[in-house]
This record gives sequence, C-alpha cells and structure tokens, in this order.
Amino acid sequence: MKITREFAPADRYLYDFGLCSTANGWAQVDTAQDASYFGTWAHPIRLLIFTYCEGDTTIHEAETPEEFIAELRGIDEWNIRAGHGPARIDPGYDPAMKADFERLGLADMLH
Repeated sequence: MKITREFAPADRYLYDFGLCSTANGWAQVDTAQDASYFGTWAHPIRLLIFTYCEGDTTIHEAETPEEFIAELRGIDEWNIRAGHGPARIDPGYDPAMKADFERLGLADMLH
C-alpha cells in the first residue's frame, strides 16, 4: 500500500465539502473521535483512504480491493480497541456508492 503524508493547515470541513465530498466519490468513515480537527474518508472505486488530523493528511492507496478492505477493517478494529466505538461508512444518499461498498463485502460497516 502506498502512503502519502502532507501537512495542510485547515479543518476537516475543507475536505467534507471539497476534495472528499460525496460528489467526488468519497464516503465519510465515521468514528466517535470525529471533530473539526479529525476525519477519515474512503473512495471505493479508487481504493483510497484519506485521513485529516490537525493539519496532517494521509492518503492510503490500496493496490487491491483486499488491501482496501483490510485497511478499513483495521480502522474499525483500532477504534473499537481504543474505546471510540465502531467505524461506520456513510455513503450519503448515493445508492451507487452504497452498492460499491456492498460489492466489496463491507455492507456490515455501512450506516
């Protein structure tokens, strides 16, 4: 998996309504630690996971669907172990995106 890290001082809303919006094919990965300074998004077609944390950005680029699935399941497991509850994927009101996650076998992680 390719990982790219950068620094981009802003807040998560820049990504919610811009680069990582549902209109651009991204779904929010909800956790109990979500805040203006933290957020995670997943793109089921491009197999990308993007995280923003206090200006630090990380993009995980999976090479295979299996790698993408494992990374999302790892995020879920880590959040449960850390006491932040389960991670859940919110495809918004986009039935095609919901179907993309279901095809990947991630239906149990959807809101």
